[in-house]
Amino acid sequence: MACGMRILFLGDVMGRAGRQAVTQMLPSLRAQWRLDFVVVNGENATGGMGLSPEHAKLLFEAGADCVTLGDHAFDQRSMREFAAQEARIIRPLNFAKSGAPGQGARVYDLSSGARVLVAQVLGQVFMKQPYSDPFSAIEPVLRAHPRGGMVQAAIIDMHCEATSEKYAMGHWCDGRASLVVGTHTHVPTADAQILNGGTGFQSDAGMCGDYDSVIGMHKDEPMRRFITGMAQARFEPAMGAATLSGTYLEVDPATGRASRIEMVRVGGRLSQAGPDTLA
Repeated sequence: MACGMRILFLGDVMGRAGRQAVTQMLPSLRAQWRLDFVVVNGENATGGMGLSPEHAKLLFEAGADCVTLGDHAFDQRSMREFAAQEARIIRPLNFAKSGAPGQGARVYDLSSGARVLVAQVLGQVFMKQPYSDPFSAIEPVLRAHPRGGMVQAAIIDMHCEATSEKYAMGHWCDGRASLVVGTHTHVPTADAQILNGGTGFQSDAGMCGDYDSVIGMHKDEPMRRFITGMAQARFEPAMGAATLSGTYLEVDPATGRASRIEMVRVGGRLSQAGPDTLA
């Protein structure tokens, strides 16, 4: 492949609108962009809170090679057993001190012979739970899987609130990962770049969901809580036309270095973006 490996990372899938966007648009994008590997963050795909095995299977059928989770990893209790059995599910490395089902890092073998590492860590800043240090968690994984050697590409999903912590993780992994991309905040950032050591970086891939919302939820209840400080109803995912948001990356498999990075926004109400020129 003259352009190297083509990788797509899609941000947090939010509720039914996000699932429908992925199932309707990802198959054609995979063919159009001739993608070699697709990662989807699915931790909000089921009612906005967690991921069910049924909905995980829909994401796989649409073309996801791997689905990452996050702090809502096991809000759907059925995901515990499913994550322990399904190799294509990645939960955060530092989700719990011990006993979390599934794996936080895994190497995937492509039909081309290339090997791709996918790992996920949870940040600490402004998060509800006191997760362990993500930098210490990712370090042995990076050391054991040098890019361009043990693996041809290494993708790190940094799931956290603070952009400063995401940037710190990007620089920590620079020269060792092919892509460090943030998830969790549901808003795509306009900072896609290749760092000095050849690591692609975007501080948040955004969400796959309805942006006529408050980060994917129907507007009324979040606005009421901000204004009055009182809860009156449950949060419900917004159901309008969804934008597929994420990051497109091209990687030199000989070195694992990123050679191209593009922000992706397809469908819905956001301005559109993506790799419109492909050789």
